[in-house]
Amino acid sequence: MKETQKRNSFIEGPISPVFIADSISKHSVKKEIGAHSIFLGQVRNDLLEGKEVKAIDYTAYTDMAEESLHSIREWAFGQYNLTCMHIYHSLGRVEAGEICLFVFTSSKHRKDAQDACSAIVERIKKEVPVWGKEVFEDNSYSWKVNS
Repeated sequence: MKETQKRNSFIEGPISPVFIADSISKHSVKKEIGAHSIFLGQVRNDLLEGKEVKAIDYTAYTDMAEESLHSIREWAFGQYNLTCMHIYHSLGRVEAGEICLFVFTSSKHRKDAQDACSAIVERIKKEVPVWGKEVFEDNSYSWKVNS
């Protein structure tokens, strides 16, 4: 198993569609790739306790979170036949409707790309120390609980 390079996975604010499109377009030169799988996590405007969520303010223990993400990358490359993988998570305020998580996997075949992408998202939600403060329209808040 090859060791993956440690990366900075955090982006301040929302992950822009331009950033996502640019990430995808950079892979067109890699002719050995036959499939990409992409997960985009978007902030929902849930109704909680009679109040609508207008944004989530993300915080993280970044050193520990980067270590967790590196471990997930190492595991995924060992578990699936991937040619490429990227994980980006927002920090700071992300408005309802904006993207806060971008997971991008590439492989020769779709099954590895799809299965890896799904497994990576599940591990991120369970293991990575990122917290979301859901901000309501009246600027009150509650801490998000992943289900």
